[in-house]
Amino acid sequence: MAYSAEISRNNPSCFLFVIDQSGSMSDNYVSVGKPKSEALADVINRMLQQLVIKCAKSEGVRDYYYVGVIGYGANGVGPAFGGSLSGKNLVPISEIANNPARIEERTKRVSDGAGGLVDTSVKFPIWFDPTANGGTPMTEAFRKANTIIADWLSSNPNCFPPVVIHITDGESTDGDPTEEMNKLTSQASNDGNVILFNLHTNARSVNPISFPGPEVQLPDQYSEKLFNGASLLPSFMRNVAAQEFGLNLSDGAKAFVLNGDIDLIITAIEIGTRPSLQLR
Repeated sequence: MAYSAEISRNNPSCFLFVIDQSGSMSDNYVSVGKPKSEALADVINRMLQQLVIKCAKSEGVRDYYYVGVIGYGANGVGPAFGGSLSGKNLVPISEIANNPARIEERTKRVSDGAGGLVDTSVKFPIWFDPTANGGTPMTEAFRKANTIIADWLSSNPNCFPPVVIHITDGESTDGDPTEEMNKLTSQASNDGNVILFNLHTNARSVNPISFPGPEVQLPDQYSEKLFNGASLLPSFMRNVAAQEFGLNLSDGAKAFVLNGDIDLIITAIEIGTRPSLQLR
C-alpha cells in the first residue's frame, strides 16, 4: 500500500519548499498587516522549528527528515537557507537544528492567569529570510525541484515519498510550468509518488478555494494549471484534515489552494507535513 513506508533514521523522508520571491510578495496581507514575504518566512521558520522539536529525542535530533527551501525571483532560482546552510539544497534536520542563521527575540502575547494577556519575549530561530523582488520564474523553479527530488530518490528509493510544497501569489513569467509539474508528480519511491502542494496566496483572500475536487470552477487558465499540477491528497492527509482541522474532504480533493490568506496557507502546510505513521 502506498504512503505506508516507515520513516526512520535509516529510511528518512524529505520535504522541499518552493517559495515565490517575486516583487508582488511585498504586498501586505490585509489580515495581519505584514508583507506576504515576511509572513511566509515566519511560517517557514516556525515550521522548521516544529520539525526539529518533532525529531528531538533524549540523545539529540534524529534525522527522520531532510528539508530544503528553494526560492525564485529576481535572483533566479536557488537554495534559500541563510547562514552556514546557504547554498544547500536538502539538509538533514539535525544540521538545521544546529545551524540557524540567527536567533531573534520576538514578542508573544500569553495569558496572565487572571483573564488577561501580557507580552512575553521568546527566542525565534531564523533559517530563511524574506525576499520580494523581480519576476516569477516558476518553470525554472520546478525544474530545480525535479533535479533535487530525482537525486534524493536515487539515494533513497524506499523512502516515504517526498512532499513538495509550492507557495506563490502570481503567474509564471518563464513559460508554462505544466510539464515540469507533471514530471515532478510522476517521480516516485517504491512507496508512492511525490506529493505536490500548489498553494496560491492572496493579500485580500478574495473568493478562496481550498482542497477542491474535479467539480471545481476556477476563474482562469492560470489557476487551472496549478490545480491540474497538484497531487490528489492521500487518504492519510485527508484524515489529518478531518481530525485536526474539521475538514471533510472528498476522495478527489487535491493539494491545492487558490487565493488563500496566511491562515489557510498554514493549514495546508500543517496537513502536508504530518507523517502518516509514528517516527521510528
